[in-house]
Amino acid sequence: MWRKIILTLLFSLPICAVVLASDLAKEKRWADQIVDSIMVGEAQWLTTEDGLKFLSLYTENNSDNTIGGAIILHGIGVHPNWSNVVLPLRSQLPEYGWHTLSIQLPILPNEVEYKEYAPLFFEIAPRIDAAIKFLNEKGVNNIVLIGHSLGSTMGAYYLTQKPDSHVRALVAVGVSGTIFKDSEKGYLQSITQIKLPVLDIFGANDIPGVLETEKLKLQAAKKSGSQHYTQIKVPDADHFFDNKDDELVEHVRDWLQNNASGK
Repeated sequence: MWRKIILTLLFSLPICAVVLASDLAKEKRWADQIVDSIMVGEAQWLTTEDGLKFLSLYTENNSDNTIGGAIILHGIGVHPNWSNVVLPLRSQLPEYGWHTLSIQLPILPNEVEYKEYAPLFFEIAPRIDAAIKFLNEKGVNNIVLIGHSLGSTMGAYYLTQKPDSHVRALVAVGVSGTIFKDSEKGYLQSITQIKLPVLDIFGANDIPGVLETEKLKLQAAKKSGSQHYTQIKVPDADHFFDNKDDELVEHVRDWLQNNASGK
């Protein structure tokens, strides 16, 4: 059911007025459902500099060697323990040297379309800044961003606004070049400014906005002058990497080892 709702969010027509802030009541409902049912990791309530309290899920590295910390950014309208993409990454990367911190991003009611998220982008940086601060206080300084779908777009935009954030790399899972295509908030615009290593990973059966902009994303990345933009198209995988969790984690793990090992 939720998969259909998310795809509807991605492609629906405008049906509501612009909302200027995250739906905090919905954030609370998500948190109430999540906190008591966490099987891996623990809930951490982070606070932005302007006093906004929001949920994150922290899982410590459980391998013999700590590589760094991965801040995980969920897709449209969901939460930091989402079963597709987010949960596999946040729960399995700690087996390979990564602390993970999956954070609640700004969200809106289910019935809105992705364009309605544009006014919420100002809320992204304070939340990611709070996540970086939390990891720094844990002694973790080698930090990467991993986003799924709209979370990837938000992560890329953050890096254009915070070029001195000391984030080492960006992993964009199922990122569409059509979302905010003609706006500075769009992935195609952001990636022209990002010189960090970037992994653009998606499924061969992904949604149209991802597949149709495959070459456009590569072309946009070249404008940044970066030599570290990698695309991986996973055979038989869809937008949510259904039944491909382990393969997704392996690709991300291996790429991070080669591009953001902290060495």
